Amino acid sequence: MKAILMTAKGTSDVLQYSDIAEPEITKPSHVKIKIMAAGINPIDTKIRKNGTFYQHPLPVVLGCDGAGEIVSVGDAVNEYQIGDEVWFCHGGLGKEQGCYAEYTVIDSRWIALKPNNSTFIEAAAMPLILITAWGALFNKGDLQSAQTVLIHAGAGGVGHVAIQLAKLKGAKVIATVSSEEKSAFARSLGADHTIIYSENGFIDKVNHLTEGKGANLVLDTVGGDVFKDSILATAYFGRLITLLDPGTPLLAEARMKNLLLGFELMLTPILKGLDSARDHHVDILKCCAKWIDEGVLKVHISDVFLLQQAVLAHNKIELGHAMGKIVLEV
Repeated sequence: MKAILMTAKGTSDVLQYSDIAEPEITKPSHVKIKIMAAGINPIDTKIRKNGTFYQHPLPVVLGCDGAGEIVSVGDAVNEYQIGDEVWFCHGGLGKEQGCYAEYTVIDSRWIALKPNNSTFIEAAAMPLILITAWGALFNKGDLQSAQTVLIHAGAGGVGHVAIQLAKLKGAKVIATVSSEEKSAFARSLGADHTIIYSENGFIDKVNHLTEGKGANLVLDTVGGDVFKDSILATAYFGRLITLLDPGTPLLAEARMKNLLLGFELMLTPILKGLDSARDHHVDILKCCAKWIDEGVLKVHISDVFLLQQAVLAHNKIELGHAMGKIVLEV
């Protein structure tokens, strides 16, 4: 089968369109899936540049997000059958095969039926960002109706679905963006207020919009100085959840504000084999599929590349500032 191999650490040039052996079912709980599309995420480019999470030798197939059609099932699989259309977040971290390929084999426990109203391209774009946004807002952030949440990079992959999930919860949403175009996009998704951070930062504006109280919850998808500055835009006894390494922020102010600081890394259950937590990931996909079919949750696709154009897709995502998601069509 055709696949994209990461042959070494480095620039996008290390990605090669190649022929590899087609995976086959080896356990009764496995399903074999013909992949129709694979989502591109920043973690893919970070692994490509810095190396995988494991000591397995290269080459490896990247890509955590996928959507496709089941073509065969193991003897113990009862919930799914041949022809079912599914979506999933699995592999691509250097151990199990990723989704930049024509076929994959996965334990049926880690897949879900894709939304009926989504194309394969749309479905492949969403698993990682939905699980991440849900975990940050609800599991770690404990977001409640009528609370105010500040979502950084509201037009980005995680940010643009986080806005929608927060509004479904009944929260008031403030989103930071980098341009007027992205401001309009974030508002179209339900953001109550947008802040173009490149003009005068965001601290004063957030505090003005919250009458000096700050946001009850801040979702930091950027890290670095954004995390540090977010401390000053978070309400007393609020929560600040980051997806990234915050470096060395001004924790004294966070302590004075009695903040709850948290980290959201949705890959942890996969990397550490925490099966019950991965079950929760699948539950999130099932819940979000209902909202997608009801038309109250959607994904924005900024670019679609063919599988053999993975180098171009990596170059595009590394430019930054894309709205929504980038997807490979297999």
